[in-house]
Amino acid sequence: MSERILIAPSILSADFTRLAEAIKLIEEGGADFIHVDVMDGHFVPNLTIGPPVIAAIKKVATKPLDVHLMIDNVDATIGWYLDAGADWITIHAEASPHIHRTLGAIRAGGAKAGVSVNPGTPVDSLIEVIGMVDMVLVMSVNPGFGGQSFIERSVDKVAELRWMCDQLELDPVIQVDGGINVQTAALVAAAGANCLVAGNAVFGAPDPKAAIAEIRAAAENAVESQ
Repeated sequence: MSERILIAPSILSADFTRLAEAIKLIEEGGADFIHVDVMDGHFVPNLTIGPPVIAAIKKVATKPLDVHLMIDNVDATIGWYLDAGADWITIHAEASPHIHRTLGAIRAGGAKAGVSVNPGTPVDSLIEVIGMVDMVLVMSVNPGFGGQSFIERSVDKVAELRWMCDQLELDPVIQVDGGINVQTAALVAAAGANCLVAGNAVFGAPDPKAAIAEIRAAAENAVESQ
């Protein structure tokens, strides 16, 4: 039996007027996390939601809130997201000059700490902090908007990250976000990812519950067939 692949549907692709219903639907469909994309219009060219909406989601969600911060002022605002109830907080390596300190603050605040790298950032840039994170997020699109095409180089990048973790005897969750569907899920899972963020492939599907199951099955089958 292969390792279970975790699925983190991104509510960025959900109907924001019916978020509570969307969250209930994906939880019933087997989602492991509720992936929440926070964008500030500076670090990325889009503006989404912030701590008040996260706090509201926390009241209805039964799965952990996986909060992905695509923001510039992460050092000054990390406390907002901890107070709002984020269970996991992922920050971008490119967004903070004090990433070690910020990751420490996330853990000290009681949340799991994650670090993300953009498509143009090599995974070996994380060598000094990878030992203190619970998750590494490989962006397989340039962050900012849902519905982008998967960057094929991301598969090799995931493999490089898995190799690096194995060499260091570390086992963080390896998450991939961007252009994930049945086909790309299989590719990144075979390369070593064990948590997949899917937005349009879930919420844009006729049956989001079935979409979650299909993405997970494709990924797990790819791992098992190796």
